[in-house]
Amino acid sequence: MRASILALLTERPMHGYEMIQEIGERTGGVWKPSPGSVYPTLQLLEDEGVIEGVEGSGRKLFTLTDAGREEAAALPEDTKPWDEASQGVDFEAVHDMRSAMHGIGDALRQLMSNGTEAQRAKALEVVTDTRKRLYLILAEAD
Repeated sequence: MRASILALLTERPMHGYEMIQEIGERTGGVWKPSPGSVYPTLQLLEDEGVIEGVEGSGRKLFTLTDAGREEAAALPEDTKPWDEASQGVDFEAVHDMRSAMHGIGDALRQLMSNGTEAQRAKALEVVTDTRKRLYLILAEAD
């Protein structure tokens, strides 16, 4: 997380939410860090004097300090930290899986809104069984 924040801030000042969005976009959605990992890292970097936060427009905009620029300059130039997260990823498969998950979510919302108690119970069984079967796929030897 630290290296990603430093690399982003070499490009321009950003606020935390913007960093989360940027990393998500740069990894094709494979890695979208949570606020629970970004904001504590920002606080740590600020406490260490590596970055500086300035309040404005209701958001804290972060920039590198001289020490931060030195640390960022020491990062490997040939790859960015978020490149590793998306290496070897089949983006078409990721897209297909996300589409399938959204379709399942839509069907579940319909069942919760319009289904009978028996239909909802049956849907819960299907979802529970599906979750178990997915983990079994992961447990299979190649």
